[in-house]
Amino acid sequence: MSKTIEILYEDNHIIVINKKSGDIVQGDITGDQPLSDIVKGFIKERDNKPGDVFLGTPHRIDRPTSGIIMFAKTSKALERLNKMFHDKEIQKTYWAIVKNKPLKQEDTLIHYLKKNTVKNKSIAYANPIEGAKKAELLFKVIHQFNNYYLLEIKPLTGRHHQIRIQLATIGCPIRGDLKYGFPRSNPDASISLHARKIEFIHPVSQLPICVVAPPNSNDPLWKQAGELFKD
Repeated sequence: MSKTIEILYEDNHIIVINKKSGDIVQGDITGDQPLSDIVKGFIKERDNKPGDVFLGTPHRIDRPTSGIIMFAKTSKALERLNKMFHDKEIQKTYWAIVKNKPLKQEDTLIHYLKKNTVKNKSIAYANPIEGAKKAELLFKVIHQFNNYYLLEIKPLTGRHHQIRIQLATIGCPIRGDLKYGFPRSNPDASISLHARKIEFIHPVSQLPICVVAPPNSNDPLWKQAGELFKD
């Protein structure tokens, strides 16, 4: 795991990082050092802080996913961001690379997802069933590589593995995502899913904030996507 971080935005209350695939946001059973601890250590050293550094985690993205992750540097910001994520006041945009072209150039996907905690997977159903939660996202095809397609995705809900299982359910598993049906892994064990953009009203200043994360992988397709869509 890399010990370096790429800061996309920072002020007194929040810090936004471009997470690399393979980094975990918070500690888990693996015991690997989480990104939250790395960012804390960076702030402590950079700002020469004598005591503990406060860092709250209002949201997460999966370990094999890259891109935007936001941390709160104050308890005030954390409390407000938690509420904003809960109330769906923060718009997130993802990129995904898939092998199979969706039947439609753009569409809204609605499924009902039930989490299998033993297997750490979600199962998608077309209709409501007991214990399942509604999942909704918008997608559109924004580029065709030689053998793959780049999708832009805006999740309208925040369910477990939502983008991964919803795309797999329409026959478009994300490149490298063995868990949801892609036949081959990526060389770096990533999946080709990138948290591209986050838009929100700042929890303290009330100013509109938009942060964009360039792909930070050496993968040729991600490099090509980054060159095509420089923001």
